[in-house]
Amino acid sequence: MEENVLDKIKENVKSFVGQRVSVKANRGRRKAIEKEGILEKTHENVFIVRIKDHNQIRRLSYTYADLLTDDVVVRSTDDETKIGS
Repeated sequence: MEENVLDKIKENVKSFVGQRVSVKANRGRRKAIEKEGILEKTHENVFIVRIKDHNQIRRLSYTYADLLTDDVVVRSTDDETKIGS
């Protein structure tokens, strides 16, 4: 049986848990955010990135479908590897 594309993306993201990543998220209408943080954990439908923003720790969650549609681009800061593709 052929593996689902989203399952492949989940496995790829899982292999980067605990590593430093950069996130670029398209928020629509020419708005995009770029942050750096740590890929904290993965869940069934989302993954969590922990960022430090103005001396506050925040957690941002994204779906695996966001990676599939390129609404969110996550890269390893170590070697600039694109995560989730």
